[in-house]
Amino acid sequence: MADQAATLKQLVLGRKDVQDLSDNETELPPDLMTVNMGPSHPAMHGTVRIVLTVDGERIVKGDVQPGYLHRCFEKESEHATFTQVFPYTDRLNYVSPMINNCGWAMAIEKLMGITHLIPKRAEYIRVIVSEMSRMTDHLTCVGASAMELGAFTPFLYFLKSREWLYELLEKVSGARLTHSYVRIGGVNKDLPEGFHDDLTLCLDKIAGVMVEVADLLNNNKIFRDRMAGVGAQTKENAIATGCVGPIARACGVDYDVRRDFPYSVYPELEFDVPLGTTGDCYDRYLVRVEEIKQSMRILRQCLVQIPDGPTMIDDPRVALPPKRDTYNTIESMIRHFKHIMDGIRVTPGEAYAFVEGGNGELGFFVVADGTGRPYKAYVRSPSFVHLSTAAQLIHDHLIADVVPIFGMINMIGGECDK
Repeated sequence: MADQAATLKQLVLGRKDVQDLSDNETELPPDLMTVNMGPSHPAMHGTVRIVLTVDGERIVKGDVQPGYLHRCFEKESEHATFTQVFPYTDRLNYVSPMINNCGWAMAIEKLMGITHLIPKRAEYIRVIVSEMSRMTDHLTCVGASAMELGAFTPFLYFLKSREWLYELLEKVSGARLTHSYVRIGGVNKDLPEGFHDDLTLCLDKIAGVMVEVADLLNNNKIFRDRMAGVGAQTKENAIATGCVGPIARACGVDYDVRRDFPYSVYPELEFDVPLGTTGDCYDRYLVRVEEIKQSMRILRQCLVQIPDGPTMIDDPRVALPPKRDTYNTIESMIRHFKHIMDGIRVTPGEAYAFVEGGNGELGFFVVADGTGRPYKAYVRSPSFVHLSTAAQLIHDHLIADVVPIFGMINMIGGECDK
């Protein structure tokens, strides 16, 4: 009878490797399962697919596939003039595009040897729009990550704050998101009338929102349980994998391009670089929130210190002639035509310029051959580097933990598929 029962059970379970199924203590060996997370999953931004190998709910292995946006920034740049590349940079990190504009302009100015000739007012304007963009980047990251964990109110509060900044940036550049505002040698135009008062009011309102969101999230048990101890990374591993920005600083890596390799007018401004200790999702959240406050501190200093003066270098090789002259003198018309059709003639050579982007060191390496178009262009995009660490960060976590880990990596698709 025992043999018949064992045979029946073996047939029902369809397993040939069970030797004695009459023994109640016999356990079936676990089977690993492969599941897709994304690209349709809302937390995967529509362009990322993670192939998860799971043991129940626990992740054994993750294969992160960035997706196929086909931005082709680097190759497209070879077929555009140096000025025409600015719209392409907008579409790298499309959440904080002004910083991308500044990084590209600095690389070309370094090639031409005119960095020291940029008007001081233009440098201050670049810092102002960059810090506003850093705030929009962090507000989006923190707000969206909170929403993905069920905290919808902070998401609405932070997105409202982001809109206040976007409205101001639209007044400055004429575009809400893809600004193309910075130019080689300065900026496209001066700040609009009343900008000082508008930005001051905006910062005051955002400061109030920051307090409200901190009350909602910092000691919220659900939020802390989902973030604290999740996706932790050591300082040594962050350095070894090339992590920068808030992710590296959350691990205790004390590195910020604005302070360690000063550019523009950052040496004239006071700000702190916040650091974490555990390198987990909660520390990444805290670092980003503190960086928003430091950006507000920088912006208030800029509004006080910004001087009057031109916003574009006075060099006919770089700057377009005034529209009035273009329409009324043959010399200016020819100059305008050559600028637009042939591009600014850049000294042959190569240069690398880098800035502190919303996600860390954002660098542009450019090779010029003396024509008006880049011979080669490369972007050191932080999001691509950080996404490469996702597989090891989600290892041995639950499937549900992928959402906060991926959210606080702050993957921007345009930087990854460049």
